Amino acid sequence: MTTAGPCHPVAEAPVVRTAAGAVRGRMEGDLAVFRGIPFAESPVGQGRFGAPKPAQAWDGVRATNAFGPPPPQDASFQSESGELEVPTGDNWLTINVWTPDADAEARRPVMVWIYGGAYKLGHAGSPGYDAQHLARAGDLVVVTFNYRVGIEGFARIDGAPANRGLLDQVAALEWVQENITAFGGDPGQVTVFGESAGAGSIASLLAMPSARGLFRRAIAQSVPGTFFSDELARDIATEIAAEAGLPATAAALSTVAPQSLTSASQVLGARMRQYEGRWGQAASTVTPFSPVVDGEVLPCTPWQALQAGAARDVELLVGHNRDEWRLFLVMGGEVGKIDEKQAAWALRTFGPGPDSERAYGVAFPDASPSELYERVQTDWLFSRPSLNLAEAQISGGGQAHVYELTWSAPGYGGLLGACHGLDVPLLFGTYQADLGQLLFADSGVPAEAEALGVHLRSSWTAFARTGDPGWPTYDTASRQTQVLDVEPQVQPYPEEVSRQLWKGYDFPALPLLN
Repeated sequence: MTTAGPCHPVAEAPVVRTAAGAVRGRMEGDLAVFRGIPFAESPVGQGRFGAPKPAQAWDGVRATNAFGPPPPQDASFQSESGELEVPTGDNWLTINVWTPDADAEARRPVMVWIYGGAYKLGHAGSPGYDAQHLARAGDLVVVTFNYRVGIEGFARIDGAPANRGLLDQVAALEWVQENITAFGGDPGQVTVFGESAGAGSIASLLAMPSARGLFRRAIAQSVPGTFFSDELARDIATEIAAEAGLPATAAALSTVAPQSLTSASQVLGARMRQYEGRWGQAASTVTPFSPVVDGEVLPCTPWQALQAGAARDVELLVGHNRDEWRLFLVMGGEVGKIDEKQAAWALRTFGPGPDSERAYGVAFPDASPSELYERVQTDWLFSRPSLNLAEAQISGGGQAHVYELTWSAPGYGGLLGACHGLDVPLLFGTYQADLGQLLFADSGVPAEAEALGVHLRSSWTAFARTGDPGWPTYDTASRQTQVLDVEPQVQPYPEEVSRQLWKGYDFPALPLLN
């Protein structure tokens, strides 16, 4: 100990030796925190658009008190109050650790967070991902990291491996296996968890041969159903490159500054609906990026892989929010403005078959056009893929726990419902950061939100420690589901009407139509 006065002891800054060199973090209360540790070389210069390479070793002790810079991304990376203050630079691939005890003998469970952001934005240093509450709630080690997004991470271009963002995730998990013991973690007790594109990434990791053995458990929150066929992904990348006046090759695109390419993808993203005849459902999403079923990095869709038993040894917790699409309705200013024509378009575009418009009308006879518009997009993009992942896991010989979040966010006068992203501030306890500023706008944080957040942290960390979040596993007979509300309870899966409508739909990789 050093001291700052006779009655105020200050803990020494913790030093840990990693495979690449020693790092010095700092004590934040009872946690040792390390930020911005390189887990791979900066993917610039000769390494641009390449697979990640291990970080080069360094001499001496490296200070790790600040998050690394975010990867190049969509300009919508901002808080509700304006642009986030983030570090700059090209050392995008860094990792962060919160630990109760940086002691190699501690062997605590490890939770590794993978952020969402439509595969086009995100940063582990976002205030909403402050992991201190989780680390304390579970007395475990929490890890977050950056991975490439957008063109740098997911565009399917010639001369570069597919799914570079997913390969970054594998590299981070390999770093955890090699180094986490020194931070007090147990490499045999690693749980990956993530939301939205982070959950889609986890679904991908479950299917990827290169990720086998890197984690024991997985928590997937609101899994998106969008995976691109190789042909579709190449066609989209060709159009993005054309916006920059270049061919879709690694050699050509490497000559352009990353932000210029990000701008090109934003221009295309704003007019994707023009390509509906060519790109089908993909043209009506909010992003031109998704994991690519390329046959090598990602051999098949996650549902196909799990049905074949690829992840039967991984314990899975998966679920979704009741009103996922409501967030996009509110943010797009569309609440109360959806007419029958728009609802009919959504049902035809996103429904599970050619008769979807009639089928949804029969199944939900009292629903308004806006409710049908929202319901089918919630089903197609998040709720059905999430449940299908659980059922595929069971079909392949594994087990899964299922949840649905039904508690409504108080922001915007209660219009948001149990919308997409609500689980993140509840889980991290970061109610006034990032998306939490919208979800809890002008309402403060109700006591029931605090209580539900404590419940989520308890369940998630218990699962990371034991594989049991506190409710029964899901099966196709009783369909027991944890419903997360003011009073959490276990009951048969609540969205049975939608489940029946989508029965037999396998969420194939989205095709190139012509």
